[in-house]
Amino acid sequence: MKQHILITGGSLNIGWAIARRARLDGYHPIILDQTPPEDRDIGEYHEVDLSDADATRAVLAEILRKRAITRLVNNVGVVKPASLEELSLDDFDTVMALNVRNAAQCAQALMPGMRDAGFGRIVNIASRTALGKELRTFYGGSKAALISMAKTWALELAGFGITANAVAPGTIETTAFYRNNPPDAPKTRAIIDAIPAGRIGTPDDIANAVSFFLDERSGFVTGQALYVCGGLTVGRA
Repeated sequence: MKQHILITGGSLNIGWAIARRARLDGYHPIILDQTPPEDRDIGEYHEVDLSDADATRAVLAEILRKRAITRLVNNVGVVKPASLEELSLDDFDTVMALNVRNAAQCAQALMPGMRDAGFGRIVNIASRTALGKELRTFYGGSKAALISMAKTWALELAGFGITANAVAPGTIETTAFYRNNPPDAPKTRAIIDAIPAGRIGTPDDIANAVSFFLDERSGFVTGQALYVCGGLTVGRA
């Protein structure tokens, strides 16, 4: 029988790559998103606004009534770039609700089933921006929070056989990246040229890292943040 994995924001870009890889690894993906995946046969899809705590609570309850889920990838997120002087406090609420609160809500909902099974895997999708990046006050702060939360959960849940880790992507080829960094812009070219690996990352690069943390053989790895960045964090350091 296939094991189930819940992926928030799993219909596009990194989330979609994680869902595809999960399917290849033998799991049954359950995707929560506002947009349906291109291939509905990839797994199970539930339309939900994950920034809405009540709507999220309802869909989680519906899903968990039918089966236990022992793997969770908190992937959904929003950016809202702005300089310090232009920050909107409304944007703070939007970013933190979707990027941080939702991750805690999903982990809290799935944790009892993981505890009863004596096994669980939680992976938070963070970002290199947790280390600092211009125009990313709220986004970078939210991603730093996801790393910290994974470390806290690792300590709290290790005794139940549950691991919690974070994968922090660097520059990845997604629609979100090009929305904020036009392909032909000199600044975009400079970002890519600064990557020691000599290329921009792909969603599959992130899915590969997530796959490792989700594996049942990775039970001795918990509380870690893995930067999948082509060496960019080392170069920036």
